[in-house]
Amino acid sequence: MLKNLSIRDFAIVDRIDVDFSPGMTVLTGETGAGKSILVDALGLVLGDRGNSQLVREGAKRAEFAAEFDLSRLPAVQAWLEAQALDADDECLLRRVIGVDGRSRAFVNGNATPLQQLRTLGDMLVDIHGQHFHQSLGRRDVQRQLLDHYADAAELCEATATAFEHWQTLKDRHDALIAADADRDSRQDLLTFQLRELEALGPEDGEFERLSAERQRLASGGRLLTGLTDALDRISESEGGNATGLIAAASRDIDALIDVDQHLGSIVELLDGAAIQLAEAREALQRYRDTIDMDPARQDWVEERLDSMTTLARKHRTTADRLPEKATALRLELEELTGAEARGRELERELEAARAAYFEHARALSERRRTAAESLSAEVGDAMAGLGMPGGQFVVAIAELAELGDDAAKATGIDDIEFLISANPGQAPMPLARVASGGELSRMSLAIQVIVSDGSTVPTMVFDEVDSGVGGGIAEMVGRRLFDLGASRQVLCVTHLPQVACLAHQHLRISKMTDGKATRTGVAPLKKSERIEELARMLGGVEITQTTLDHAEEMLAGAPKKRA
Repeated sequence: MLKNLSIRDFAIVDRIDVDFSPGMTVLTGETGAGKSILVDALGLVLGDRGNSQLVREGAKRAEFAAEFDLSRLPAVQAWLEAQALDADDECLLRRVIGVDGRSRAFVNGNATPLQQLRTLGDMLVDIHGQHFHQSLGRRDVQRQLLDHYADAAELCEATATAFEHWQTLKDRHDALIAADADRDSRQDLLTFQLRELEALGPEDGEFERLSAERQRLASGGRLLTGLTDALDRISESEGGNATGLIAAASRDIDALIDVDQHLGSIVELLDGAAIQLAEAREALQRYRDTIDMDPARQDWVEERLDSMTTLARKHRTTADRLPEKATALRLELEELTGAEARGRELERELEAARAAYFEHARALSERRRTAAESLSAEVGDAMAGLGMPGGQFVVAIAELAELGDDAAKATGIDDIEFLISANPGQAPMPLARVASGGELSRMSLAIQVIVSDGSTVPTMVFDEVDSGVGGGIAEMVGRRLFDLGASRQVLCVTHLPQVACLAHQHLRISKMTDGKATRTGVAPLKKSERIEELARMLGGVEITQTTLDHAEEMLAGAPKKRA
């Protein structure tokens, strides 16, 4: 469960630290006080996208931290351990967003990619936004809700993966068929181009070697003169050369060793220099012997390089990559030559991929149909308690596969739609067409609570999902949320006193200003403070004693309503 939420320099918040309790917690306050800011902050620390505009004016960064108790969450502990992020029974998530828009995330003090933070966040908290009922009429949202209720995440992923593989093979097969018409002409062109390249026969590294040889051949006279002069100075000049001078110096010093033994080390250095000089002389002589002054060789190298450059230009590549081009053309020609055999093999793979997809899709469809019956019954029962007695809720599933392979999708072979009849005797119709705003809000809450009932996520957040209802129905909504809080932690942003009085913990969000700046604060309420807050929610601007008495009565009667 969520133990603490810490916020620094976020929007109109300069500093907030909130401790949370198990069970049901409500957050209340005046409109615009910043109740949803806490929900937004929690979303950011769980991996939602953020930007520099979230940073409070004048601050360098916004910081968020959430502490969770994992003592009853072995699956989350195992995941953290597998990622080398574990820290006993505690988990601290931290998010920093700079004024430059850069974002950093940390799990138990370890820097973490945002996607990894989102994965962990999905296991810890489930946030239901205040505008969810507006999207409830969308078919994709309805399908996702049913799949979540059916615990079909693995089947959905397997179906999507199988569909992608099937479609990839289908695209390859279609491309192969489309290429049949052009295959003969393409084969003729490839054959001609390959023969031309093979006739030239470029080798790996040949262009670089010949370019270097051309430079040597063009500078042969200069090289020969320079090498001859260097050899003269080393050993061949009769008027004195380096080899003779070093030998004479060595003999002179050697004659003085009997005077001072320390001169022996200098003789060793001179002998070493003589050896290195001899090696240099031999290397220069060998190099001089390789110099080719043959004009015919120079002409051949020039012609070879010119042929390679011309052919490279023709194939829109560089001369040094001609061997790669030949290999690519050879592979393409082999591909075309064996296309018929590969086409038959691809058809077998395509049929196997299609069968695998429909196997997964039908298993997913069967899971959905079983879950649809259960969800329809549970939501139908909940409708009576939410002010729609005699109403009917139906999860309708039609099989798209009956329309052919083209109707199959990555999401499966089912067309899913939520139908509702809010009044007895009325045939169920699509939810988006027949439900009023208040009915949509109630249906949304009922579906979210029921779908979440089988979830393993320990903390549920409901951000004004009870909007559009009031009176006795509001009390029923509160009871639903309280019942959900018996098995997990529930955080609820609400304007309804009928909901707020049922909570185990009550937090009030308030906005304060000194005329220069505006800030938001959060405070846990004691019994007397709860009565005052409930009275505000009941009575508006002017709080009378009657309103206070009514609020106190609501709070005193809450235990009976919870039972």
